[in-house]
Amino acid sequence: MPEQRTLHMIGNAHIDPVWLWQWPEGYQEVRATFASAIDRMREYPEFVFTCDSVLYLAWVEEHDPDLFDAIAKRVAEGRWQIVGGWWIEPDCNLPGGESFVRQALYSQRWLKERFGVTVTVGCNVDPFGHNASLPQLLRKAGIDAYVFMRPGPHEMTLPGPYFWWESPDGSRVLTYRIPHEYCSSGTDLGYQIDKSLAQLPPDAPDLMVFYGVGNHGGGPTKANLDSIRRLDATGGLPRLRCGGPREYFDTLASSGQEIPVHAGELQHHAVGCYSAHSGVKRWNRRAENLLARAEKWAAVGAAVADVPYPYAKFGQAWRQVLFNQFHDTLGGAAIEPAYEDSRDQFGHAVSLAGEAFNRAVQSLTRRVHIEPEPDMTPLLVVNPHPWPLRADVEFEFGGFAAPGARAVDDLGEPVAVQRTRSRATVNGWRRRLVLAADVPPLGYRTYRIQPAGEEPAGSPVAATDTRLENDFVALELDPDTGWVRSLREKAGDVDLAGGRPARHAVVIDDASDTWGHRVRAYDKVAGAFEVRATRLVEHGPVRAVLRVTSGYGSSTLVEEYVLGARDRHVEIRVTLHWHEKQKLLKLRFPTAVTEPEATFEIPYGHLVRPANGSEEAAQAWVDVTGELPGGRRGGLAVLNDGKYGHDVRVGENGGGDIGVTAARSPVYAWHEPKELDPGELYSYQDQGRQEFTVRLVPHAGDWRDAGVVRLAAELNQPAFPLLESYHDGDLPQARSFMSVTGSAVVPSVLKMAEDGDDAMIVRAYESTGRAAEATIEVLGRTVTASFGPAEVKTFRVPRDPAAPVTEVDLVEWPA
Repeated sequence: MPEQRTLHMIGNAHIDPVWLWQWPEGYQEVRATFASAIDRMREYPEFVFTCDSVLYLAWVEEHDPDLFDAIAKRVAEGRWQIVGGWWIEPDCNLPGGESFVRQALYSQRWLKERFGVTVTVGCNVDPFGHNASLPQLLRKAGIDAYVFMRPGPHEMTLPGPYFWWESPDGSRVLTYRIPHEYCSSGTDLGYQIDKSLAQLPPDAPDLMVFYGVGNHGGGPTKANLDSIRRLDATGGLPRLRCGGPREYFDTLASSGQEIPVHAGELQHHAVGCYSAHSGVKRWNRRAENLLARAEKWAAVGAAVADVPYPYAKFGQAWRQVLFNQFHDTLGGAAIEPAYEDSRDQFGHAVSLAGEAFNRAVQSLTRRVHIEPEPDMTPLLVVNPHPWPLRADVEFEFGGFAAPGARAVDDLGEPVAVQRTRSRATVNGWRRRLVLAADVPPLGYRTYRIQPAGEEPAGSPVAATDTRLENDFVALELDPDTGWVRSLREKAGDVDLAGGRPARHAVVIDDASDTWGHRVRAYDKVAGAFEVRATRLVEHGPVRAVLRVTSGYGSSTLVEEYVLGARDRHVEIRVTLHWHEKQKLLKLRFPTAVTEPEATFEIPYGHLVRPANGSEEAAQAWVDVTGELPGGRRGGLAVLNDGKYGHDVRVGENGGGDIGVTAARSPVYAWHEPKELDPGELYSYQDQGRQEFTVRLVPHAGDWRDAGVVRLAAELNQPAFPLLESYHDGDLPQARSFMSVTGSAVVPSVLKMAEDGDDAMIVRAYESTGRAAEATIEVLGRTVTASFGPAEVKTFRVPRDPAAPVTEVDLVEWPA
């Protein structure tokens, strides 16, 4: 009977702090909405308000202490229920794994300090899909349930409105998909309830319906609450009870019913957001990596050089990044002026990270003992990774007037160095060099740069205007089209292109709105960039560089193919001048692989998806592996330093084909069904110049054999060169501070513990999808652990060698 069922009525106010407005307007709407919720509590004793996004509570605390005190009282009595447990509702595909950790780390600790509570129900009602790693990241932050709305029933079939959501490591959270809408009108809720019930099974005894004016705030109204009383009294509906999600999930878990399981991601909705506004995507990736690098070296600086660890700066910087990962901001869906704010806020975070990193590193390098030598300039190269780094490192230099340079390492062994184009356009004394460095794990090495005559003739890289080849990789471009004709991994003797060039820089017609609503694949080809010139621009003892210039319409594409003498990959440095409107640029990398398996990096993990051409979100790499002519198995991984939209399909040459969405130019903040006025002046995204880098990693076997995860990390956190001077010191010319055994487990974080600098935090994850053992050495301490497939682990490592290493959760509390 209807009266035997219960609808848990969840009063909320979804607030977009940035979207069709800038953040100061969002700041005000938070205060007004929360004040309204407090007023409704005085008037309706049954009313319970559900609040997510801890940032909003922090905003109220900083500028309206009376309202904050009123909220604290309602939290204590249970009528103001806090869910989410994150700083903001972020995009749930694009941030890196560590950003999701920080959402919980800063938020759960803040809630515990202010209210003495922590959150157990995750809540992301508005984001555009949810990555497969989230159940693990939620559970390890104390959250055992989750609420979402997108993708909706028309976009993804699920086993029911509630289910256990399982991540690749096996973690589960009890999850509920909101029916119909997370917000409502401010009037009678009969329509909201009817539409919600139409999407829900008729035999479920307990269900949730969300209500309250939202997006620009507002929350539950008097009319909403009066209608709940009236509708509940009619007897024609299930019982209507004001409450919160925790009560609902507890009832569901204790019901004894069998709850189905869904394993994997929750997709797709608004796939255009993976690529909308290239600028904010690049700012985000850069900030995440510079903060991770700075924390590692600040921890080393604190332990070795007694440099105070800058907790406040890191907290401020991370909160700026988390705020700008809000789904409409990072998803590229906000108005154009909002990105001026975002640029400045990301820039502030990057500046704070740079200050912390520079202080820590130079507090160490000043203590490296360097003897003076005539006409010698010392160079220290810093490795941000806990494994040995072999990289060609570029640096500006003005130490001497000789035409060439030579280099030796800390042991006096010669090191290849060559001149490249300086970033300074001046005559004579300023130059740029590239040096073939080998740096110990999370450490540094000292090199000596000395004057020399002209660079010696010859190079270990064979190069022409269309060909690059070293001992490991051979690349050949078609001279007429500039497309890849051959990409050979020599050790396995596999040619990934198979001698069949196919279109590379492909322009797509894209009439969709900013979000890319109703789109699953970008495949309406309008044309392709045509090659204008190919030429060899650099050739020396370290590397060779081949430049390809092409054009389409009013746009120009310059790609510099870089092959180092020691590299097993080809780097492509891309400079794009994009001036197309309602178009999308795909850089396609075709292969000869058949029966392709497509693997995409996701936050703290990877996922295999169908190679069907659908637009997908990925982090720093995508791989296609399959069968090659002759029965061998191999593949190609494509790495990037700031792109998120990708697809894998069977291409026009018959093999697996990876596409990277390089630029997309919809109108800013344009939402269907609004039609564009042909006579109106609109602003289009991605207009102008942008730079980014991709790497092509051909391999025999699969991506694990090629070390793709580490190579992608090295692209996004490159070695740091620092010109030094002569000085006495107590540190050797090369040193390592942290290392890890094997390649499966990736230590991603080294920082000082949030509760004091007497301990360090080490976080690592299993990257191959296979169980692994790992030993991590860090500043004289040893961490040994077993990792399940795709498992993330966090360790508290006391600086006192007598104190034990312990495993903790993501909030740095006992696991």
